[in-house]
Amino acid sequence: VWDLRKVKGFFQKVEKTKAYLETLKEDHEIQEVFIEQSLQSFRSGFSSAQTLSTLARFNGTLSWLCYELFGIEPEFIGASTARKLYGLKVPRGQRAKEVVLKKVLDTEPSFKVEYTKFGNPKPESYDRADAIIVAKAGYKLQQNL
Repeated sequence: VWDLRKVKGFFQKVEKTKAYLETLKEDHEIQEVFIEQSLQSFRSGFSSAQTLSTLARFNGTLSWLCYELFGIEPEFIGASTARKLYGLKVPRGQRAKEVVLKKVLDTEPSFKVEYTKFGNPKPESYDRADAIIVAKAGYKLQQNL
């Protein structure tokens, strides 16, 4: 998780992310890139149009950076597809992010969560759990080729 909350402005966030990706390239042999597909439609009680637009724009920019730096065309995986490939079903009425976090904690021994002083998982824990689900789904898709 890269905390970009203190980085002001879209392009400054992109520059910071590019620096993080360059470090990844130096430290690891990247062979595949899987990115969670952007949300494509509105749902009551979820993100606003402006938030969805900003996330889609950042997702597209990040996709290009990955292609440019690693020479790999990213593969996009929808969140529900990734969860299904991971063997996870979110029961109706339950919040997906909490179900995902619990499943990852139960099935990935190396996954650790930091908690707030009130005993709640820190927000970045949910993003890390989502990233594991997308990565594992991408791996599974590659095995089926």
